[in-house]
Amino acid sequence: MPTVIDRHRLRRLVEDEQAQLVEVLPRDEYDEEHLPGALHLPLKQLDADAARRILDATRPVVVYCWDGL
Repeated sequence: MPTVIDRHRLRRLVEDEQAQLVEVLPRDEYDEEHLPGALHLPLKQLDADAARRILDATRPVVVYCWDGL
């Protein structure tokens, strides 16, 4: 179940390396600008196998896109 958090909580999670940031926009937009340390998993190509290869299942995942910020 998704959880919405405020920017202060997000900042703490990222600074403490407790959460994984995932950018879901296409590669060209990710290359243009993304948050430092963000992983790239384009939404149109996202599948369970890709997520398992890239993400650490023991840490929370924060999914974002610039359209949603």
